[in-house]
Amino acid sequence: MAVSLYGATTAPGSVSEMSTRFFEESADAAIQGYVDEPERANGDGIVLAHGAGSNCQAKLLMELSGALADHGFTVLRIDLPFRVARPSGPPRPGDAARDRQGLQRAAEVLRAKTGGSVFIGGHSYGGRQASMLAAEAPGVVDGLLLLSYPLHPPKKPLELRIKHFGEIGKPAFFAHGTRDPFGSIAEMKAALKLLRVKHELLAIEGAGHDLLVKKSASQPATAIADRFAAFTGNS
Repeated sequence: MAVSLYGATTAPGSVSEMSTRFFEESADAAIQGYVDEPERANGDGIVLAHGAGSNCQAKLLMELSGALADHGFTVLRIDLPFRVARPSGPPRPGDAARDRQGLQRAAEVLRAKTGGSVFIGGHSYGGRQASMLAAEAPGVVDGLLLLSYPLHPPKKPLELRIKHFGEIGKPAFFAHGTRDPFGSIAEMKAALKLLRVKHELLAIEGAGHDLLVKKSASQPATAIADRFAAFTGNS
């Protein structure tokens, strides 16, 4: 197993001029991405994973990474193992367990780097896998940041993905658009009643599943980072 944090580079579309290319080679769960360093670190880190059709260079993750770095978080944006294996296309049914292994490895690497608390999360599929890891192995992380949690497939409200919610053992922060077809705000509030831990839901007015508000001067990433920082005591 090899872990590499390459020298500071200017990555295409990077949130800053000091994103560090990251690559961890594992036979079972290889991950890659970028470490975004804050100017003034608060000692805590966060791993962000992408959705099913995206990668670590997704607009939402990059904007949020910059906003979290402004609060002092060291952010590791990763491509999940399924994306490392295949540059396009959604994850396959058998990919989920390996993707959680990748998230766990990323959390371990980031904890060794920062020495503080480590949070994990991400957008849609990435956030769902992070929440499942927190239920399976709560000692791995200190909390969750879940963006557009895919509560159910669009137009299939009975196919809920919340069986593990009662087993999540760490604080969880959710950001969700009011126009998300994967779950309404009312549905999210009902689902979060299953949680036995500290949690918060931030509704992003007018946003869909991508959490990007079109034709608006508002900055959802900034609002999410501000509230998450307060939620974790880093405001």
